[in-house]
Amino acid sequence: MKLEGKIALVTGGRGGIGRAIVARFLREGATVYAADLSPQGSLAEHDEEGSRFVQMNVADEAVVQATMERVRKECGKLDILVNAAGIEIEKTIEDTSLEEWNQSFAVNCTGTFLTSKYALPLMREAAKSGNSASLINFGSYDGFIADPGLAAYCATKGAVHALTRAMACDHGPEGIRVNAICPGYIDTPMLQSFFAGDGSGGEGGNIETLQKAVRDVHPMRTYGTPEDIANLVNWLASDEARYASGQLWVLDGGLSAQVQQMKL
Repeated sequence: MKLEGKIALVTGGRGGIGRAIVARFLREGATVYAADLSPQGSLAEHDEEGSRFVQMNVADEAVVQATMERVRKECGKLDILVNAAGIEIEKTIEDTSLEEWNQSFAVNCTGTFLTSKYALPLMREAAKSGNSASLINFGSYDGFIADPGLAAYCATKGAVHALTRAMACDHGPEGIRVNAICPGYIDTPMLQSFFAGDGSGGEGGNIETLQKAVRDVHPMRTYGTPEDIANLVNWLASDEARYASGQLWVLDGGLSAQVQQMKL
């Protein structure tokens, strides 16, 4: 088991991707804290049973501090932090209210900042063992290129990419590796909402037709699963990735490799 003896915390740990990461970490032998707004989350499966649930709003500084204090008291260190919590607003900037804009940045950017800030002392403790600690942020292929109608989301993910590189430079000398996962289309409740929504996804159209169109625009003719993301996260969290830091790992079925997104 690659993560035996490791302590991990996953924000958004009851969401589609977060839940898959928690379940994978548990199978690999880690002690896992699943942090989210509610224990139920968005899925009915319970492979992540055995994790320690923490009710946490990543944009609330006091709550984040209290969560890290709990980890310190119970475990004394934190080997792995995964910042998977995120929201998506399907609007152009003209249609986005200031409140929606600020909420997007509060969760996607400020949440990543706060959770990382207060995890760092615990991660330094973990690095004293001789193995590096691993901090994994969630960007997006939308931080490189853009889907229409996702302006605030694209902006937040570009910010997370830049923050990831900066953190890798600042904390690499302390034995803390920092990377970002940049997913493309992943089969999660957020994606299904995108298909059914009035924004750049479905515009109320036929979901099956839209799903096929999205699959067909990929060179691999499919979109990913939360388990695909968890596989990469698991490797970056492990000591096998000891030399991997400061990188933006795109996992999108070849979508962003194309000169243009063509329906062939």
